[in-house]
Amino acid sequence: MLDVCLLGTSGMMPLPKRLLTAFMTRYNGSSVLIDCGEGTQIAIKKKGWSFKPIDVICFTHFHADHISGLPGLLLTMGNAERTEDLTIIGPKGVENVVNSLRVIAPELPFKINFIEINKNIEEFIINGYKITAFKVNHNVTCYGYKIEIERNGKFMIDKANEYNIPKKYWSRLQNGEIIHEDGKEYTPDMVLGEKRKGLKVVYCTDTRPLPVISEMACRADLFVCEGMYGEKGKEAKAKEYKHMTFYEAAKLAKAAKPKQMWLTHYSPSLIKPEEFMNEVKKIYPHSYPGKDGKSLELLFEED
Repeated sequence: MLDVCLLGTSGMMPLPKRLLTAFMTRYNGSSVLIDCGEGTQIAIKKKGWSFKPIDVICFTHFHADHISGLPGLLLTMGNAERTEDLTIIGPKGVENVVNSLRVIAPELPFKINFIEINKNIEEFIINGYKITAFKVNHNVTCYGYKIEIERNGKFMIDKANEYNIPKKYWSRLQNGEIIHEDGKEYTPDMVLGEKRKGLKVVYCTDTRPLPVISEMACRADLFVCEGMYGEKGKEAKAKEYKHMTFYEAAKLAKAAKPKQMWLTHYSPSLIKPEEFMNEVKKIYPHSYPGKDGKSLELLFEED
């Protein structure tokens, strides 16, 4: 099971009932945070989730509405007696940017490991998450993220017995480990069936529409996409500042066919995004307005 929560949905500036951009996932005791705008800590507390299990923080880009909540969050994680390493992923310069912000959070009881994205598409495997960063089109270097939980094939007891594999190795093989013992090699493919369908979530904001976005979001369980403007007549402004309208996001979803598409990163002038959803749903019926705290439990398909 993968838990997801859209913590903040505001772009540019926080509003009384709409905090700045952040999205969080939880899987197997480990959490991933994408972006950390002002108010992220409040949103996590309101949701009832914990700061301590956040093992990875991914940044789409370094505009203030996406990173301004980081120093306070790091201090809170430190005060929660976290000692495990934290991984921070982001565009080129991520270590310098974060360390500049840490002037006000210099002492932490845990180490930060930085991963700088240098390619248009780059994959990382961390704590059971397969995280793919893909470059999008904003007025600064910006990335979207695909988060996948891959699922091994079913363990075949008859095969394990056929190969006389000791039971003490079964769970390790099921977790993908190759075992060498007494001159013998046991590999996962000896006891596992074909891979089963996993879970996929795609998060993308601050960009113009691009084919790579739909490619990444293809058949996703959840596609979270920027919808800066819902009002008609905002197309020129969206192009100028390299953002998207609700309708451009819906066209990306129509091409990708995710189970659900949530809109996020609203302009401060957009008070009631739900008012525009009828037109959006004509383009892609499984579209919904995101809101702070909107959550979903994603379950593996039954065998």
